[in-house]
Amino acid sequence: MNLHQHKIAKELGVLEKQVSATVDLLDEGATIPFISRYRKEVTGSLDEVQVSAIRDRITQLRDLDKRREAILKSLEELGKLTPALIEKINAAETMSALEDIYLPYKPKRKTKASVAKEKGLEPLALLIFEQNAIDLIAEATKYIDAEKGVNNIEEALQGARDIMAESISENAEARAHLRELFLKKGFFRSKLIKGKEEQAIKYKDYYDWSEPVKDAPSHRILAMRRAEKELFVSLELAPDEEEAIELLNKQFLIANNNAAEQVALAIKDGYKRLLAPSMETETRVFTKNKADEEAIRVFAENARQLLLAAPLGEKSVMAIDPGFRTGCKVVCLDEQGKLIENTNIYPHEPQKKLTESAATIKHLVQTHKIKAIAIGNGTAGRETEDFVQKLNLEDCMIVMVNESGASIYSASEVARNEFPDLDLTVRGAISIGRRLMDPLAELVKIDPQSIGVGQYQHDVDQTKLKKSLDDVVMSSVNAVGVELNTSSKEILSYVSGLGPQLAQNIIEYRNANGAFKNRAELKKVTRLGDKAYEQAAGFLRIRNATNPLDSSAVHPERYELVETIAKDLKCSISDLMSKEELRKQIELKKYITDEIGLPTLKDILAELAKPGRDPREQFEKFEFASGVHDISDLRIGMKLPGIVTNLTKFGAFVDIGVHQDGLIHVSQIADRFIDDPAKVVKVSQHLEVTVLEVDVARKRIALSLKGNSSSNGKSAGKKTEAKSKEPQDMASMLAQLKSKFNS
Repeated sequence: MNLHQHKIAKELGVLEKQVSATVDLLDEGATIPFISRYRKEVTGSLDEVQVSAIRDRITQLRDLDKRREAILKSLEELGKLTPALIEKINAAETMSALEDIYLPYKPKRKTKASVAKEKGLEPLALLIFEQNAIDLIAEATKYIDAEKGVNNIEEALQGARDIMAESISENAEARAHLRELFLKKGFFRSKLIKGKEEQAIKYKDYYDWSEPVKDAPSHRILAMRRAEKELFVSLELAPDEEEAIELLNKQFLIANNNAAEQVALAIKDGYKRLLAPSMETETRVFTKNKADEEAIRVFAENARQLLLAAPLGEKSVMAIDPGFRTGCKVVCLDEQGKLIENTNIYPHEPQKKLTESAATIKHLVQTHKIKAIAIGNGTAGRETEDFVQKLNLEDCMIVMVNESGASIYSASEVARNEFPDLDLTVRGAISIGRRLMDPLAELVKIDPQSIGVGQYQHDVDQTKLKKSLDDVVMSSVNAVGVELNTSSKEILSYVSGLGPQLAQNIIEYRNANGAFKNRAELKKVTRLGDKAYEQAAGFLRIRNATNPLDSSAVHPERYELVETIAKDLKCSISDLMSKEELRKQIELKKYITDEIGLPTLKDILAELAKPGRDPREQFEKFEFASGVHDISDLRIGMKLPGIVTNLTKFGAFVDIGVHQDGLIHVSQIADRFIDDPAKVVKVSQHLEVTVLEVDVARKRIALSLKGNSSSNGKSAGKKTEAKSKEPQDMASMLAQLKSKFNS
């Protein structure tokens, strides 16, 4: 185990004792948010990313150990285990190296080589493989035996070559060299399958595509694989065949005679029939895993930014789920998100009851003192926004809300439990309104894959994706903190140390006994033991609690310390939290102990200053450009306000209000070179963009952020009239983009 910790420490650039302490905490059941927030002295202040990396790497190394033990046991049972083999197996540092060592001994189905061995041709193969000067015909003649199925010299030589080909294909050194060749000099090559031109239009870029394996970005690897899976293109992965065979010749050919000629034939056959397919499969798996890792990383970061989007807060909200034929579903929610009233309006064709719809909206706004109107950004969203804008409602902001996943939520068990007597469309409208009030609290009710960020989320490893997204949701929930007395089961289940069952138990206790008065009362919840309490308590908040620290992120295990500090300053804890002059008098070094260091003391001081502070940004109103509702309304050169909806390695997708996101290619994000859009923009950021190109047929919109005033900051989101003047350098920008757009 110490070897593992030493290895991880070296890989991550941290101290071995930090890794050791973190692994111990993880093995004890501590969560990543808890470790990074409340065990800084133990880990040396490792953050969540570092703790996650340690967890993932120790799991990987332990899995390698399990496989190593299984292989050693298998070889021992087969009677093949030798001291040299044990040494090689113990020295293997990757799963591939381990499997290469085991491959020659691995039980396998009948092969050409095994058939040849049954015919007694293995001694001939071994003799030829030595490549000494021999009378090949005479030696092969010795093995002609009709009863064994060897009828002539050629059949004897063919059997020997089959044995040699398999031996070569199972050689660990040869496999390692070829694996490197496939990765460094291999090419992806995709070809359109004949007759699929019309159905495969979205994969037009891959009709005749070739790209080095080492250079292929994750999004193109996943796109090619999806096109292949959908039977639109054929895809192969291989280096130059002659170079691969020459690599093997250098390793196995040691003479220039008749025997060597047979070995050369075996090498060629072994490569084409056995090694090339095996290496292609391995390289496909390797590149898929790497592509998955990158796609999942980007997806997870996008999800984090969406989850931590600025909340409107506790204000009465009207939410509208727009529609044409079926009308618009309208709901009114109070400051806590509770449904007050719901109805339908029909402001659009075919009914188009404008007067009646306007009267309904005005009445509801006045009756329920509505402060904001959330409108879903789906079908009829922009038209509904225009309708509401024309009502000139005073002191009532109008906000377009991303409704991705709302329909999935409305049909879910969570929604049915919350609103068993309501129609699906009403539930969807409620979700839209609550997203505006508190995105995090509402989005945790939806499968993270359905919240509208990421690419190819259904193509990547689903187990790894779920694990990563669960980490992100847990991290986000615990970073913000959870109000114990009002939060749903869904958000409570992501609190460190809880989970769905304990979250349900908390809800049941709350329903039976009323609001929690203090954190200590959590210990009365069924099955919530000391360990769960330790993990969860610091992330749960109780507004207006008897102990003011219960509304902060100060952990109960440090209450005594805060009481001591207050006592030393001859004041109450409330005074300490409300008066800055008192906090300035605290000498932190005075309170350092073996268990409590400066990192924890500084965290406590920060919490005393802003107890239970929300790390999310302040909400900013945003509006799309008026008069631009459809992709056909766009003109090259238009400058439009937009919201970043998704980030990838090749660019940022931006909603500009036309029901089709535009793409800012990475080359158009900044006036300087950047290799990652996330370094400049983030999900939910407000921008002003320029339209570069519009492809209506393929529903593609190219945008640029260069030269816009909001390129390096957030746009205030003010209503902007669409401009059609084309920038002077537009031609050069278009030329540059066209060469990269399809990437």
